[in-house]
Amino acid sequence: MGSEGPSLVTVHVTGFKKFIGVPENPTEKIVTNLKSYMEKRGLPKNLVLGSCKVLEVAGQGALGTLYEVLGSAISDREEGSQIIWIIYQIHFGVNSGLPRFALENQAVNDATFACPDELGWKPQGVPIVPSDGSVSQIRKTTLPVNELAKLLRKIGHDVMRSDDADRFVCNYVYYHSLRFAEEHGIKSLFVHVPLFSTIDEAVQMHFVASLLEAVASLN
Repeated sequence: MGSEGPSLVTVHVTGFKKFIGVPENPTEKIVTNLKSYMEKRGLPKNLVLGSCKVLEVAGQGALGTLYEVLGSAISDREEGSQIIWIIYQIHFGVNSGLPRFALENQAVNDATFACPDELGWKPQGVPIVPSDGSVSQIRKTTLPVNELAKLLRKIGHDVMRSDDADRFVCNYVYYHSLRFAEEHGIKSLFVHVPLFSTIDEAVQMHFVASLLEAVASLN
């Protein structure tokens, strides 16, 4: 790319708190324990683990913390002109019916919640960002989802690409993140994980670490 200095990959991650029907959200535990886990495992030289935040399972209620995280990601680039900062935002959410990990390729501009979120909001057919147009508007990640899935499968993880992040809070947050990523030249990815009763905590932590390492290897 004709760079003048080394590139450094910074990854900011989010998970979600528990919600109705999911008394223990694996993503809350994953994100809370990720820094200490990665310190023990050892980060790749070009990878920096940034903020690890847990969001409310509420569409509009999650946005304050989400944009705080996204804003801090942008401020990373102010640190030094000799370093090329590559910023990733990776969001983790649980899908209790999922038997494997899913890398979400896209989000849809459609807030249609099957049940109320944790603040009691239950939108139906509402555009997430009205200025983007109709509920059929799609935003896709710029990350090579197929390549990432292949890398992760090669080392033994049961992972697939998905084109449906559902229509609940996961899709809502992902759409906002993809929009912000496009505006600010960063990258965003949403990952659905199963319950710990389906894939245990140790395997899920290993998967997340492998994902971070795979992302770092793309650059």
